[in-house]
Amino acid sequence: MTPPIARRCAWAGTAPVMVDYHDTEWGFPVDDDRHLFEKMCLEGFQSGLSWSTILNKRPAFRQAFRGFDIEAVARFGSRDVERLLLDAGIVRHRGKIESTINNARRCVSLIDECGSLAAYVWRFEPEPGRRPKNPTAAQVSGFVTSPESVAMSNDLKKRGWSFVGPTTMYAFMQSMGIVDDHHRGCDVRSLVEAARAGFHRPG
Repeated sequence: MTPPIARRCAWAGTAPVMVDYHDTEWGFPVDDDRHLFEKMCLEGFQSGLSWSTILNKRPAFRQAFRGFDIEAVARFGSRDVERLLLDAGIVRHRGKIESTINNARRCVSLIDECGSLAAYVWRFEPEPGRRPKNPTAAQVSGFVTSPESVAMSNDLKKRGWSFVGPTTMYAFMQSMGIVDDHHRGCDVRSLVEAARAGFHRPG
C-alpha cells in the first residue's frame, strides 16, 4: 500500500487540481503519443498563463481538440479555427490555436519518420550522469532549460513546429517524466523514480 503524500514540491500548493496533478501525473514517464501531443500543445497554450488555469480548462481543451487525436487535429481547417476562437472554455488565442493545428500536421510527418512521437521525444532524455541524483528545492527552482530541451526545441523548429521554445520543452520534459524534478524531500520523488526504473524507453 502506497503511503499518503505528506510532503510535496512547493509549486503544487493546495488547490485540489494542482495537488492531484503533482501527485499522479507530473514526472511519471509517458509513452502514449496522444498524451504526449496533448501536453506539448497545452504547454504552448500555457505561455503567459498559470498552469492551474490550463488544468482547469483541460476538459474543454480535450473536447475542442477531439481528445488531441493527432490525425484528427491535423485535418482541422479555417472553420475550426473560427469555431475555437468562439469557445470560451479554452484559451482563445489565434496564434496558439493555429500552432496546435500546424504542429499536429508536423507530428504526422514526424511519426512517419520516427515510428512514434514517444520514440522521438525520449531520444532527448539526458544521460543519468548529467542530472543531480537528489536535487534540492533550490536546485530544481533553477531548472528552466537544459541542453536537451534546447536541442529538442531547435530540432522541432527546423521541422516547422511552433510554440516549442526551450523553456516550454523543458516543462514538457519535466511533466512527461523525461526528467524527474521532484526535489529531495518530496514524497512523490521515490514513486517517480520507481516508475522510471521500470519504464521501457520507446525506440
